[in-house]
Amino acid sequence: MPGRPASSSATTVPSAALVPFVAVTFLITWGLLGGYILAPEITAGLLGEISGSHPVFFIVTWSPAIAALLVVWRYGGLPALGAFLSRLLVWRGSAGWAAFILLVLPAVFVAGSLIKGGPVLAPLPPEGAMPVLAILVMMLFLGPIEEFGWRGVMQPLLQRHVAPIWAGLIIGATWGIWHLPAFFLAGVVFADWNFLPFFIGNVTLAVLVTPIFNTTRGSLLWPMAFHWQLINPFWPDAQPWDTWILVAVAVVVVWWNRAGLFTRDGAVTEVVPARPATERARPPKAG
Repeated sequence: MPGRPASSSATTVPSAALVPFVAVTFLITWGLLGGYILAPEITAGLLGEISGSHPVFFIVTWSPAIAALLVVWRYGGLPALGAFLSRLLVWRGSAGWAAFILLVLPAVFVAGSLIKGGPVLAPLPPEGAMPVLAILVMMLFLGPIEEFGWRGVMQPLLQRHVAPIWAGLIIGATWGIWHLPAFFLAGVVFADWNFLPFFIGNVTLAVLVTPIFNTTRGSLLWPMAFHWQLINPFWPDAQPWDTWILVAVAVVVVWWNRAGLFTRDGAVTEVVPARPATERARPPKAG
């Protein structure tokens, strides 16, 4: 049963909720993918062959969001879910962070591709740009949905106890390990990647999105836009150079935002906002 209705405080979802959030997230993803790894013929016979467009792949990708919604519902009921989802409507952010998402991130992929002798943009299929646009729309409903969990629940809970930089590092490591089973599957993009650069990239990206999350006062829209840009199918394959460039970019971003990353002052610690997020949002500091 759901707990008490949402109150006016951030303690509606206690810090202890971090345990069931992580447990449910890993149980869904590792449980389903584990079947394809340990008993591939039986699992494929029951659920079908796994691929990036298979419903099972969507479910395992959505597991942080599923866990987040269950946790919020458990501790605050439907009113808390409504307040939590209102964070999707927080659109105010700085021009600096908008430029970072729209210009810097694509430049990283282009630069990484050029370093390895690749193209400026991913080659289009014979059918033209429309299939790629369709994939871009589909991607909106994959990776960005994870942000309900990583930034929506895990980041605020951790920032009650540690500075944002450490919260970002912990989330990045958890995020990387959570992806691990996908590297043992055929039929998905991860099968052709090296896990170590990917893991370092996850930690780096979690650190990069942390000041965006905090300066937008807990917006889910901005981290989702950040995540969507990372999986934009128009950007060329730049591995592993994109990872190393992002590490260098992260060093600059951490130094530039050091005042907000190494102290909990101003860090978002609410999972369920005391008021609808659109009412309490205020213009953020420049990124």
